[in-house]
Amino acid sequence: MTRSATTPWATSELGFELVDSGSSISATVPELVLPGLRRNPKRAHLLVSTVLGKHIPTPPDAVIGAGNALGDLVVDALGPDVGDVVVLGFAETATGLGHCVAARIGAQCYLHSTRRAVADASVHAAFEEGHSHATSHLLMPTSPDLFANDHPLVLVDDEISTGATAIDAIRSLHAHDRRSRYVVASLVDMRTERHREATAAAADELGTVIEFVSLATGHAVLPDGLTDAVAALPDPVLNPRAEVRGTISRVELSWPSTVPDGGRHGFLRSDSDAFDRAIDSAAVELAKYLPARPLVVVGHEELMYLPLRLADALSKSGHEVTFQTTTRSPAYVRDVPGYPLRRGFRFTAPELDPDAPRFLYNAHTSEVDPLIVVVIDEPADTPALTADGGLVDVLTASGGDVVVAVVTGADVVALHDSRRIAQ
Repeated sequence: MTRSATTPWATSELGFELVDSGSSISATVPELVLPGLRRNPKRAHLLVSTVLGKHIPTPPDAVIGAGNALGDLVVDALGPDVGDVVVLGFAETATGLGHCVAARIGAQCYLHSTRRAVADASVHAAFEEGHSHATSHLLMPTSPDLFANDHPLVLVDDEISTGATAIDAIRSLHAHDRRSRYVVASLVDMRTERHREATAAAADELGTVIEFVSLATGHAVLPDGLTDAVAALPDPVLNPRAEVRGTISRVELSWPSTVPDGGRHGFLRSDSDAFDRAIDSAAVELAKYLPARPLVVVGHEELMYLPLRLADALSKSGHEVTFQTTTRSPAYVRDVPGYPLRRGFRFTAPELDPDAPRFLYNAHTSEVDPLIVVVIDEPADTPALTADGGLVDVLTASGGDVVVAVVTGADVVALHDSRRIAQ
């Protein structure tokens, strides 16, 4: 294949291609996702979203707009059932996307799976994700009643490759709470006909209805030997260093203890107004510490929606803002034109698994000098965050100026008690 300016590098060099086969909106699969790579024997290819705000810094209105478009498809699929729906987002990648969908459709409850153990919260259910770098998913609502019902369940993920993760989750959840209807919503659906037949068979076996909606559908062309070809590429160069280290500053943003800071313990329709007010207040406070320069607002792993909404509020107040988050998933970084993962940072986890590294991709380049606003919650506000090899250390070593914005977050016990009193 002849390499051109518009051909993705992973396509021209390795033959990994993303093919569109239909769209529910004007965008196509190659516009919504780009071919990336990873050194993983289970799965060497990576779909890098252009609208998710994970690997690529993305305008917050584009991230929210994609979630809204997906939510509209969910509304069309559910029809009159939409009012009582429960939405589940998959950690870590789709926690923010799932919340966007839930907000768009006015879901009764939004919950995302989590990989963070929380002392004051119990596990309602769990399931596994086969190809993921971190496979275990926990569901930890403040009360099983938020999730244990017979309402339609919408499962949101950024992309569906085979449908196996969604079906495994449905099997696990169906064993706890049998539902007559599930909708799986994703930005792109890349299932083959064989995969679609397998998901249909699973629905028949469970005695339920499972529907899929997506902004676009297509398939991945994966050449033989892709895993070996990726392994043979030069080792990626991570954690670039600049001659002059960047600066560090810190801001603490208060948050009401009885307002959920995301969907980890359940986010109810009735929480929306208080959440919006808390976001507006936090954005005003944060803006006091931000100079007039481009911003990259960086969320911490599963903490995606709150930083996204902060980024959107800052953008609406006149700042030039893009948004993305850190991740547990290692990807192959190569600084070549036409490849979406040009720059990579590997750092020590600030919480849990200190021996398992975390990653941030792109963030800033030598041509663009934004201020990096790292938004974290209190459990991630540990000495490891700023220690040698921590996120703040590797970013400032690359020449980036960093503002650490710490959000106090909701108190699980107070949130549980306030909901019990309200019932």
